[in-house]
Amino acid sequence: MKKIIFFLLFFIILADFSFACVSVIGGLSREKNVKPGEKFEGIIYLKNNGESSCQVKVKQTDYLFYADGKNIYGEPGGISRSNARWISLSPVRLTVPPKETASVYYIVQVPENPDLKGSYWSMVMVEPIPETSPESTKEEKGKVKVGIQTIVRYGIQIVTNFSDAGERKIRFLDKKLFSQDKKRLFEFDIENTGERSLSPVVWVELYSKDGMNIGRFESSKLRIYPGCSVRHKVDLTDVPKGKYKALVVADSGDENVFGAQYDLEME
Repeated sequence: MKKIIFFLLFFIILADFSFACVSVIGGLSREKNVKPGEKFEGIIYLKNNGESSCQVKVKQTDYLFYADGKNIYGEPGGISRSNARWISLSPVRLTVPPKETASVYYIVQVPENPDLKGSYWSMVMVEPIPETSPESTKEEKGKVKVGIQTIVRYGIQIVTNFSDAGERKIRFLDKKLFSQDKKRLFEFDIENTGERSLSPVVWVELYSKDGMNIGRFESSKLRIYPGCSVRHKVDLTDVPKGKYKALVVADSGDENVFGAQYDLEME
């Protein structure tokens, strides 16, 4: 029994339960309207708030997400609307001194292809390298490299849109009305089936069986890339029991407004 207790104490002392030595300054999404053959540059600023230097690696991935919560970070250039192969990063590995800021530069060279339209995107991943990792170049002579680590990484989305070109289209998927934590929620999924990234304002308008407007219930504003989907939840707890017509509206802020109608029964 004493041996087991000693081992546990030894492990806890060596464990590093959090590793978030750098943070990204600014937004995690960089978006630009482009033309075929255009070239532009950008900078990702990293801040080390810690007391010791931090090694960081930078890499590219593709990015897809779905209403059921699944996220896919695939190999760069693996999906048809990836712009990962247009992007060059420098450096891809760096050390950020304590309390200082470092820069990662990216250059985007858009292909000279007149057929390109809509939105293309990918992700730049910024990930600290733990001192206990085999990738680390820090020498820790005499130290045993064991422990538990939670790696906090940042994903910066690089989005390129070809002016106003590209079809805007969405599809309403699954829906359900359910109770959770003493709340009545109306849940519905929206898929982007077009060619362009959309961030529509979404709301639900309820009408009684005699046509009276009961109210407008707002949802959050979520970005949807082509081929991706998101899930919206609207709180209908205060709506009286009864049968209603629900009009779900997704407004992209231009001439593109999408809608779907459902029958709901509040019990």
